[in-house]
Amino acid sequence: MKTTCPYCGVGCGVDVKDGTTSGDLSHPANAGRLCIKGATLAATLDDSNRLLVPTVGGKQVAWDQALDTIAEKFSSVIAAHGPDAVAIYGSGQFLTEDYYVANKLMKGFIGSANIDTNSRLCMASTVAGHVRAFGEDVVPGCYDDIDEADLLVLVGSNTAWCHPVLFERALAARAARGTKIIVIDPRRTATAALADLHLPVRPDADVGLFLKLLTAIEERGYVDEAYVALHTQGFAGALRAAHETASDAAELGLTEADLESFLHLFCTTPRCVTLFSQGVNQSTSGTDKVNAIINVHLATGRIGKPGMGPFSLTGQPNAMGGREVGGLANQLAAHLRFDDPVDRALLKSFWSSNRLPRKPGFKAIEMFDAVLSGRIKAIWIAATNPAESLPRSARVRAALEACPFVVVSDCWPTETTRLANVTLPAAGWSEKDGTVTNSERCISRQRAFRTAPGEAKPDWWIFTQVAQRMGFANQFAYTKPADIFREHARLSGYGNNATKLFNIAQHQSISDGDYELLQPFTWGAKRFFADGKFPTPQGLANFAAIIAGTPKKRDASFPFILNTGRLRDQWHTMTRTGFVPTLMESAAAPSFSISDADAAKYALIPGDLVRVTTRHGSEVLPAAISNTQRESEIFAAMHWTQTHNATGNINQLVGPARDPYSGQPASKFEHAAIEKIPAFWHGILQTHKLTQPSGQFYASRVPLAGGMHRFTMAGWKPLSFGGELSDWAARLCGADADAERIEMLDAGRGTYRLGILQDHRLLACLFLAPHNNLLPGNQALAELFSVPNWQTNRIGILMASAKPAAESGPVVCVCHRVTEATIRTAIKEKRLTDIAGIGHALKAGSHCGSCKGELATILQSQTTQELVT
Repeated sequence: MKTTCPYCGVGCGVDVKDGTTSGDLSHPANAGRLCIKGATLAATLDDSNRLLVPTVGGKQVAWDQALDTIAEKFSSVIAAHGPDAVAIYGSGQFLTEDYYVANKLMKGFIGSANIDTNSRLCMASTVAGHVRAFGEDVVPGCYDDIDEADLLVLVGSNTAWCHPVLFERALAARAARGTKIIVIDPRRTATAALADLHLPVRPDADVGLFLKLLTAIEERGYVDEAYVALHTQGFAGALRAAHETASDAAELGLTEADLESFLHLFCTTPRCVTLFSQGVNQSTSGTDKVNAIINVHLATGRIGKPGMGPFSLTGQPNAMGGREVGGLANQLAAHLRFDDPVDRALLKSFWSSNRLPRKPGFKAIEMFDAVLSGRIKAIWIAATNPAESLPRSARVRAALEACPFVVVSDCWPTETTRLANVTLPAAGWSEKDGTVTNSERCISRQRAFRTAPGEAKPDWWIFTQVAQRMGFANQFAYTKPADIFREHARLSGYGNNATKLFNIAQHQSISDGDYELLQPFTWGAKRFFADGKFPTPQGLANFAAIIAGTPKKRDASFPFILNTGRLRDQWHTMTRTGFVPTLMESAAAPSFSISDADAAKYALIPGDLVRVTTRHGSEVLPAAISNTQRESEIFAAMHWTQTHNATGNINQLVGPARDPYSGQPASKFEHAAIEKIPAFWHGILQTHKLTQPSGQFYASRVPLAGGMHRFTMAGWKPLSFGGELSDWAARLCGADADAERIEMLDAGRGTYRLGILQDHRLLACLFLAPHNNLLPGNQALAELFSVPNWQTNRIGILMASAKPAAESGPVVCVCHRVTEATIRTAIKEKRLTDIAGIGHALKAGSHCGSCKGELATILQSQTTQELVT
């Protein structure tokens, strides 16, 4: 069975056979390659933690009752308060058919534009920039441009981790044709470690950098005068603004030499692709950053030609599909626009609807603010976890707690489902059929190859059933995804007359059989705009006159800049990846990265607990000291939530600041302060029961084989070694009141050990001590649970397990299970000098390649250490 990967926007093809997954050799996006997340997809097909039945008020009900409840409640709220009192918050995890039905229901028949999606957090600024420059949200190029470029500029994109299959193509292009790779990023990421030139610009300095580049293009004579004159407008104004506010090297935080190298390479290399992602989009100037990048490509005429152009890398597998059907609150379906009366009339005619809203609805952050204020009284959340993923997530939880009616459709229980009045079990990847569109506009089929567990249903079906119950049965008569795809395709060509580039009308009459066999195809042309024709009223591209803002002032009370982002092996809030032991091996717990110099100022060593505080809250995290981090800047991953941690949800600390055009939150720039927190005790908890420890301590969960869980713990409140300790410890272990316990307490040394038994077998154990080196290692714990019978010598076994074992450190190459310690030993003993040598000796980096950046960093640090010693 051929399907597609449900993770990033690369849109890799996947072959599924006999319960295993591998890369699809025939798919144009990946030609057989998969990253480690894609390669472990089969391990995510575990239904033990799935939502299986609908509930209303926490009680199981039949589907009919749940659907009737939603339809009745939404209808009554609309009747009493108007259509803008309800909302839908969707997801880039939707298939296009899911998106289409939800959008049609909300905008076409409820009559409100209050439908938005978590894609607002990842690519809304790109959409706004594309529309401003091109007149339509169109990606000009394709993945083949990576292979054909002589220069790749990666801006705000840790491609090696976030889009590893594409980064492998970039490395292959360098090996084959000498392509230069420039990385623009404040951090020395895994991607930057492999670059020919790394520009560690200060946070949010990208606009000033690209304005400087535009002035250099003009001053050095690299403007394509003919292209600019014939096919664009606004160049003079954009150039004037650039000359007025372009940044110099000092303002950018760069050396003069590095800045000049970048300007020279870009100006003198015609085959140049600029790839950008969240470091560009997630900013209060995100749209301006996108347009500043587009401006330099328009000025040089380097757009829509082989190996040339600006290229947005989307974060989710179907963010592009959502854009095609109008899944954002400021879009209509099929690339139609609210501000065009012709577009609005066309859509009203096609849907036979007189309820189409006249203006955009609430964008993501605005939407949940409206829920909190009471303007929105009923909200339906599907395939996403905003209670933990949105900025100020504690505020989002408060909004949902206050909302009179909350519906959540999802595959797994989350903090968001906990706050729902109605929960609906949704079919997920492997269980539902439809299409997705990747970053290069390639539409592929995602196919079901197994039955959904319990009573789970696909999202399109759920929305269709509610629409029918709300009185729109004739307009929502879909019985299968192919029905929806045909309508979507027909709309894209309806009245189009070549005014919109998005057009897949050739598929409007596709048969069910042909839909099932549909092969990947790119809509429109392989590349756009080389001919100079743009879908604007004048047919010309628009230069945007961008002004670089003044650098944001540092606040003495919050002297650090907090940057958030992804890790290599995790996805969103870890509802899928967080239960795969293999994917937890490289980063088993949350932490925040801080520079060596700042760590010295605060007397921090690796693992020290630190309270990170912003104006929006505080979280306690272990410190990770890194020479890849700039001074006065810290980084933390966005993934960890209460499901995995008692503390560490960094999204609670990110504020509401957002881009004025796109509404995308600025998740890369938040003023922060840090404070070292003394740890009075450390602990290890291992249990068969999934618990969620909470209190005045840090606790991070790692899934283990066989359904067990291990928590690493540290507390900032001293333990009381009185009688309450035993009951508290048993509760941490999830023990039943009558469970058999064996305990050892040494108050003088501050150590405590607890085992929970059932039928003479160990169910859970807890070790507490004042220092980590008094706790057992992972191997010792594994041996403890392998004891077949605890009937004799119980205390002796528990005492023996307290001996710590040497651990080999984090796994760097997950594909081949190679640890950092093993790599460092091999570098030293075998005198390895490059990544290829490590791969030959240990196989590390030789499979998916996602760890090559880490290998480069280890090589550099090992070499530095040897020079020092």
